[in-house]
Amino acid sequence: MSDQLITEYLAGPGLLRQAVAGMTAEQLKKRPIPGKWSTLEVVCHIADYEPILADRMKRIISHDQPTLQGADENLFARSLYYHERDVDEELNVIDWTRRQMGRILRQLPAEAFQRQGIHTERGVLTLHRILELTVRHIPHHIKFIEEKRSAMG
Repeated sequence: MSDQLITEYLAGPGLLRQAVAGMTAEQLKKRPIPGKWSTLEVVCHIADYEPILADRMKRIISHDQPTLQGADENLFARSLYYHERDVDEELNVIDWTRRQMGRILRQLPAEAFQRQGIHTERGVLTLHRILELTVRHIPHHIKFIEEKRSAMG
């Protein structure tokens, strides 16, 4: 297993903190691009998915070909009071989830990253593939945060 991939995984929360640094509560909740989530909604989405992604990895590590349940991000956003949540708490959830999972990943033998789970929507996924997708999740959303910051001037 590439130690570099785990290092990138652990760097994600710092990148996200940098992306939202200095934003006021009003700016975090603002939707400067019609039809798009606010920055706070993006952060909450990531915070809600980090434990899900960690759980999927833990299930693959500990179970034989577990079922990995899909989740609808839009239902989460509509139902989980994103604009009532605290950005620092959300960032801490992301950071602590990745720290814990990073410790686990660093202990695994290389062959463990080829273990598989069966996602209810995507089919067979290896631990390595889920880690790759998770590493890309924060940078993917940082682009949208930068877009929002630019639209606010």
